[in-house]
Amino acid sequence: MSKNAVRVMVVGLILALVLGALPIAAQDKIVVTWFVGLGTGTQPEQQAIQDQVAADFNASQNEIELQISYAGNNQTAPDVLSTLIAAQTPPDIVGPVGVTGRNQFAGQWMDLQPLVDATGYDLTQFSDALIESYREGDSLVGLPFAVYPGLIYYNADLFDEAGLNYPPTEFGAPYIMPDGTEAPWDYNTVAEIAKILTVDASGNDATMEGFDPSNIVQFGFDHQWDTIRSDFSTFGGAAIVNEDGQVVLPEYWRAHARWMWNAIWVDHFMPSATYISSDLFQPSAFASGNIAMTRVMLWYTCCLGDLDANWDLAVVPSYEGTTFAPIDLDTFHIHKDSQNPEAAFTVLQYLTGEGALPLLTAYGAYAGRPELQEAGIQAKAEIYPSVTNWAVVAPSIDYAPIPHHESWYPGFAKGQQRFSDFGTVLRGDAGADIDIDAEFDKLQADLQAIVDEASGS
Repeated sequence: MSKNAVRVMVVGLILALVLGALPIAAQDKIVVTWFVGLGTGTQPEQQAIQDQVAADFNASQNEIELQISYAGNNQTAPDVLSTLIAAQTPPDIVGPVGVTGRNQFAGQWMDLQPLVDATGYDLTQFSDALIESYREGDSLVGLPFAVYPGLIYYNADLFDEAGLNYPPTEFGAPYIMPDGTEAPWDYNTVAEIAKILTVDASGNDATMEGFDPSNIVQFGFDHQWDTIRSDFSTFGGAAIVNEDGQVVLPEYWRAHARWMWNAIWVDHFMPSATYISSDLFQPSAFASGNIAMTRVMLWYTCCLGDLDANWDLAVVPSYEGTTFAPIDLDTFHIHKDSQNPEAAFTVLQYLTGEGALPLLTAYGAYAGRPELQEAGIQAKAEIYPSVTNWAVVAPSIDYAPIPHHESWYPGFAKGQQRFSDFGTVLRGDAGADIDIDAEFDKLQADLQAIVDEASGS
């Protein structure tokens, strides 16, 4: 008998002895694998918390063994996950990851609806708009976990200096104009007050003669740290491709493109790319103290430690009587080829439920589950004592436009880059001279070509 054969026999005997000594329940546990890295979660301090959550889950029951594997970072994670899938050894659970991240593997995620129905999982605790944000076609591919609704961040000091009332903190409430009249809190009203809040180096605001748009030191409004598709969705959500495979961008998206072009190049209350990249907006637009209002997601609370001003939150404005608050989402997904879907769904419920709070803390996230939201707000309130309007966060979730502003379509990566290029043209130095309608038509035509190429049409 060869030495290798002897080694194999010895190892086999040892394993048999060890397994024989284990309780039957431990031998029979279903292993569920959790892959971390496609989104956040790879930092050492995050790994420690995730490891503890897995250990707590394993100690809570005797049927499932949850095992975590980590990618080095979110740059290498797509290749690692692709390799696992190609080898037909996909992880059971992947996450947390945002919508764009999950779209790198569109069609790979399990439809959770049958598992929801079989287990009686309560979806009614969430708004319809939020649940619809987790659908990929007709499939429910995730459960609410970390949510970041879009909000208005406003600089109270700049409003006080201009003698303006603050933006509303309730949906449907009017804005009180300087003359005491009520105006609907919509994008037309935003434009009116944003011009007053936009000031040049001589102290003239954008409503005054002599205002110098080439030397602005304070802006009234910005869409910050988002995508142009998110900006468009503030006027309403829309699918990129219809049932016939055609790209038909809605006219209300064209209306928002026009609104932005006027805001940047005619009324000058919204910064161009040159201003955004200038020293005026360091370390970032709103955090610089030189912008009065910005529409951005809740996760921006990460980055306001340098702001030397009193600031607060308000609800997003409406468009033609309806309010849309684009929302960012991170969650976990079950791979469609999981060999243990029921066990994986049990783990998924734990990660988004009982085990969610430490994970949300590790990620600096806001909970999708209503009963966990207050704890997240309390943590943020301790960091930012000037903020009194945290109550606007939870109801903003219900105004998520459908479909989600990162929803998948054929040729997604190239299409999203084309949207980005449109935003670059709009805000770039040559943007003042473009025909915005012609550029919008070109965007639609280019998207159609991208979709056709991806679909093999």
